[in-house]
Amino acid sequence: MSASDANSSAKTQTTSGGIGIANLPNQLHKIVTKKGTNLSIMVVGESGTGKTTFINTLLTTELIEPLEDAARRKKQMDKTVDINIHKAELEEKMFNVKLNVVDTPGFGDYVNNNDCWLPVVDFIENQYEQYLRQEQQPVRKGVVDMRVHACLYFIRPNGHTLKPLDVRAMKAIGARVNLIPVIAKADTLSPTALRQFKKRVMDVIDAQSIRIYQPPVESDDEAMTVRNKDIISAVPFAIIGSTQEVKTADGRHVKGRQYPWGVAEVENDQHCDFKKLRSLLIRTHMLDLISTTEEVHYDKYRTTQMKTRKFGEPKPRKVDNKKFREEEEMLRKRFTEKVKLEENRFRQWEQKLIAERDRLNKDLEQEHNLVKQLESEIEAISNVNSPNGKFFRK
Repeated sequence: MSASDANSSAKTQTTSGGIGIANLPNQLHKIVTKKGTNLSIMVVGESGTGKTTFINTLLTTELIEPLEDAARRKKQMDKTVDINIHKAELEEKMFNVKLNVVDTPGFGDYVNNNDCWLPVVDFIENQYEQYLRQEQQPVRKGVVDMRVHACLYFIRPNGHTLKPLDVRAMKAIGARVNLIPVIAKADTLSPTALRQFKKRVMDVIDAQSIRIYQPPVESDDEAMTVRNKDIISAVPFAIIGSTQEVKTADGRHVKGRQYPWGVAEVENDQHCDFKKLRSLLIRTHMLDLISTTEEVHYDKYRTTQMKTRKFGEPKPRKVDNKKFREEEEMLRKRFTEKVKLEENRFRQWEQKLIAERDRLNKDLEQEHNLVKQLESEIEAISNVNSPNGKFFRK
């Protein structure tokens, strides 16, 4: 036996004696339970795709108040993409989760949707930037972490494939955050049409090299591995959202939507993938979403910034801010139209002044001719009446 084999044998014997290393998971469990965690979920998609209903169904509470039709139409006239943050604190079995839901009303709701995803991308990068600046501070207590851990991109169930807007937006967002594609309102498609639509969406995602979140599959637990494969096979997730309870034909009260032909159940795997998506976000892969954000997306942003900036130096502002390009062009066009309108008014006023001047000059000339005519008549009359035939003027 060599010296190295003897040393390894001795180390194995020492470890097998039991010094308490096996209690480390219990210690970590206590720390995590006491500290809790932060989870930030962003929902992106066109209005009417059920983002608000899904969040409220997922959390079994009305975290986001649905907009009335009048308010929705008024928002669409603003032609801006807003970023709304809704916060909640969830507690289950003494474990706390500080949840942040980031909503993006106005996304993709206009005729011209060029660069409408830029406010979303800017928000994601701004959260990375704020966390990076806090890391560089001498005192790092009370660090606010609003980094987005998962972005649910809601796809309208048109039955065809992804739109060009979806492709460009998903490319930009997927490069910066864990992107999870979701087919909204799955109950509007038949099972066959839904399977075909899922395949077309995945074909476009693969062809366009869109980066989406890939959860780990292999696990020491065989049942966990089978469940992970089942979750991955459901991508993109087809969901049904509903906060209302309805009664099924067999007398069960479930969350779903009532139709003349029956009930579309939210938590029925044969009807939609809601349970699988909920398991991915909360029950099985929440920690992986958080760690992937920390170790992949945030680290990529941090590395890029550190290569181009000095320590503590603020992020340089973009000279060409695409976010306001459309608004700037609109203001410039409005200003140009107003200037043209004022120029036309000035020209009309100038023409009126010129016409008035010509009229006054003509009247003055007529008066002048009349004066000359009167002078001539007076002179003629004076010459006739004068005894000497002469008229003298002073």
